[in-house]
Amino acid sequence: MAREKVLSFLIEGGNARPGPPLGPTLSSAGLNVGKVIQEINEATKDYKGMTIPVKVIIDTSTKKYRIEVGIPTTTALLLQAVGAKEPSGDPEHQKIGDLSIEKIIEIALKKKPQLLAKTLKAAVKTILGSARSIGITVDGKDPKQVTKEIEEGLYDAVLSKYEEEWEKRES
Repeated sequence: MAREKVLSFLIEGGNARPGPPLGPTLSSAGLNVGKVIQEINEATKDYKGMTIPVKVIIDTSTKKYRIEVGIPTTTALLLQAVGAKEPSGDPEHQKIGDLSIEKIIEIALKKKPQLLAKTLKAAVKTILGSARSIGITVDGKDPKQVTKEIEEGLYDAVLSKYEEEWEKRES
């Protein structure tokens, strides 16, 4: 009967290092530290500069393992997308960046496992709400306006391009 041991870490995306706590913990579990760290860095490279939860699940009898990468917060993904360090202190009057609707859809797809939204359209509206609250515009407009335009069907064509990927992703 297989017994699993779960090791949980918070690492910087694409930048795991063999030092403590990662190296010693992996080594004491009998794993090849360099190989596991290389796989973690490969799995988290899209989240460079963000803190990511990572689990290494080890079968204690065979020493086989798998890596599960968590998802950063919506705010962290939005900030990374606009290249900002922090949200606007006054999102109504001070904007920190502008994103395309495609970038908002991409973030919604990444966040699907953590969102309660049943449809891509609902997920995008959730991400738009977060963007508005931290001072990000979308296609040069207030995200509230973009949400209204989504309701009116103005973005149906672009959303339909991503529907299949939305359906394929795990929730």
